[in-house]
Amino acid sequence: MNKRKEPRTLGDAHEIAMDLRPAPKANPSAWLAFRQANARMYETVADVDRGHHHEALYWADFERRKAAEVSAAIQAAKSKPE
Repeated sequence: MNKRKEPRTLGDAHEIAMDLRPAPKANPSAWLAFRQANARMYETVADVDRGHHHEALYWADFERRKAAEVSAAIQAAKSKPE
């Protein structure tokens, strides 16, 4: 089973995010999953790395906003006439 390392610090979370980052031209659904997973990861780190609590919450919100943008783009592409 491929178990992802659980981050203990904000630095760990940033490293994991960079390791899992999709290719720039990856399918939007891959980017959406990446952004959503990052938001959850940063929320978890905010509770564990108390010294970086607010910064981790910032990154969680940033990732949620980026996920919303990707989701909106996916929905716009679906509703676009062919």
